[in-house]
Amino acid sequence: MVCRLNKSLYGLKQAPRVWYSRFATFLVTLGFTEAKSDTSLFVYRHGDEMAYLLLYVDDIVLTASSPSLLQRIITSLQQEFAMKDLGVLHHFLGVIVEPRPSGLLLHQRQYTLDIPERAGMADRNPLPDITYAVQQVCLHMHDPREPHLTALKRLLCYLRGTVDYGLLLHRSSSAELVVYTDADWAGCPDTRRSTSGYAVFLGGNLVSWSSKRQPVVSRSSAEAENRAVANGVTEASWLRQLLAELHSPLAKSTLVYCDNVSVVYLSTNPVQHQRTKHMEIDLHFVRDRVAIGDVRVLHVPTTSQFADIFTKGLPSVVFSEFRSSLNITLG
Repeated sequence: MVCRLNKSLYGLKQAPRVWYSRFATFLVTLGFTEAKSDTSLFVYRHGDEMAYLLLYVDDIVLTASSPSLLQRIITSLQQEFAMKDLGVLHHFLGVIVEPRPSGLLLHQRQYTLDIPERAGMADRNPLPDITYAVQQVCLHMHDPREPHLTALKRLLCYLRGTVDYGLLLHRSSSAELVVYTDADWAGCPDTRRSTSGYAVFLGGNLVSWSSKRQPVVSRSSAEAENRAVANGVTEASWLRQLLAELHSPLAKSTLVYCDNVSVVYLSTNPVQHQRTKHMEIDLHFVRDRVAIGDVRVLHVPTTSQFADIFTKGLPSVVFSEFRSSLNITLG
């Protein structure tokens, strides 16, 4: 016997897609448009009124330019769907949002406390330098040995000692997009692959970051750094498109900082050399972004390269300094 469902059942594979289609269709009738850069984001604009709605399954974050518009949208949603208004944003996808005089503090204190307790390490002392250690542990997670377990315990110690830290987002009159990119050339002793990292700031706020091992071996430090710059430029291009869809387009070029002089030179040099032809695709991608004015690749001293924290282990003093520069602060 074959049955036809008149409505989606919670738990079926089709349920999320059907729910999203149903919800998105109703938002369109309210005047929202679906963002092309992020299908979970919906934007409303009518004259001076503006609202943003972010949807993740059945969790919704909604903000508007005025309290009256916000209430109208909430009322319309409640008339169509069975939902509850939880008030001011305080929790979303495991992240706690706490208001501060200077902005918002994002943290995962309770989640961070639960992890060491489950491992029976609630009373261990904290240790620094987590970024490079996380990468090394993840590389061996499919075949862990005793040294990897020891490294994991050190990570748990660090988490236990930094539970009161969070990412601070503050108000800023600047809308400049700045990217720091770095690569640790041939840093993996087993495969000699490099690790790329970037940190993206919007108006002084850290909004995006990455630490990832490159998929192929780089034949030179310039190749590794250029691949890292290309990754940072890709993220910056997406954020520029997102801001344009939020009706807040950037008027200035995105500044991409790199501590490799050769990569900075290659970003504007149209001549293809024998030594760089094997990284041609990344080069052309960055050059195209530079040519149309979206991006400027500039040199930064290694002492001010904040993305260094995402590519390798650092001395404690440098680690603490860079961590502070990322707006990670005590709650």
